[in-house]
Amino acid sequence: MGPHPAVAAIRLAVRRVLHDVLTEHTLRAGQGLHPDRAHHSRLAEAGGAGRTAFPERPAAAGRPLVLVACSGGADSMALASALAFEARKLDVRAGGITVDHNLQTGSGLRAAEVVTRLTAMDLDPVEAVAVHVGREGGPEAAARDARYAALDAAAERHGAATILLGHTRDDQAETVLLGLARGSGIRSLSGMAAASGPAGRYRRPFLQLDRQTVRKACLVQSLPVWDDPHNADPAYTRSRLRHEGLPALEKALGKGVVEALARTAQLSRDDADALDGWAAEAERAVRDDDGELDCAKLWALPPAVRRRVLRRAVIDAGAPAGSLFARHVEEVDRLITGWRGQRALNLPGRVEARRQGGRLVIRQS
Repeated sequence: MGPHPAVAAIRLAVRRVLHDVLTEHTLRAGQGLHPDRAHHSRLAEAGGAGRTAFPERPAAAGRPLVLVACSGGADSMALASALAFEARKLDVRAGGITVDHNLQTGSGLRAAEVVTRLTAMDLDPVEAVAVHVGREGGPEAAARDARYAALDAAAERHGAATILLGHTRDDQAETVLLGLARGSGIRSLSGMAAASGPAGRYRRPFLQLDRQTVRKACLVQSLPVWDDPHNADPAYTRSRLRHEGLPALEKALGKGVVEALARTAQLSRDDADALDGWAAEAERAVRDDDGELDCAKLWALPPAVRRRVLRRAVIDAGAPAGSLFARHVEEVDRLITGWRGQRALNLPGRVEARRQGGRLVIRQS
């Protein structure tokens, strides 16, 4: 008799990702490439952008290390159990990292408990990392930034090829709705990518699985889980959406809302990737010999492509991507489409945009 269907589902999802990791590791070893260079080589072969130069490093030796980011919650504990099971059958080393955000009393003890549970699964290395959460961008964004910084550092410290994250299809649906509420563009509606970060370091095996399946996998395996009280705190936007917003949508529209939103994310991602590729090509065509943006050529571009060119130019000039919103890009766009002699625009990161002599000049002051 095989495993419970929920357990089989989480193991299959992780197995697929581990096979991808092994394939990429073999590619790097065969070509003697820096991991980022190998990743960009794959993109180039697929017809995507991949022209960034990287220094040569010796090829990766031995078995690749895959870490699971584990909070002790149901999603990440299920992920850890599947990684531990599948890694034993493949030529992969498996470890775990838990991040202590120091936001709740006793968080250090809970982190130590997670370390004990991961170690009992025969994961190695396993460690807890304490971080300081600032205030920039709000509590959720600040905690996320601190967490990813700690995970990046852990990956470098241990030489990990990949870090697995336990986001589910329900998380994806929430992310799409949050982007929609912000009035963001199609990139925000594309949600979370299955692979993201430097050289695709972060992988999300459970994006096609619902939260109920993942929790069931924990239950049938008798895995102890911790439910973070922040996930039920109405002070947090995502928590309100999870416990009030999505249930209300399903009540009004019927079942299947989560699946539809996740499907929307994938379709939006495909469209956004295509538009980003178009914008990258267009940007080279609209710059003059001095590297300045030609306003007449910008005006001739489709709006969706032009705004991407403008956003990229402002970020390249020094504006933080996280602080550059759609309204900023729209103001810059009006220097092209609604020119009436406006003054220079002040943008995040002390970047200034002004129209001068038929050229759009974007500089950091």
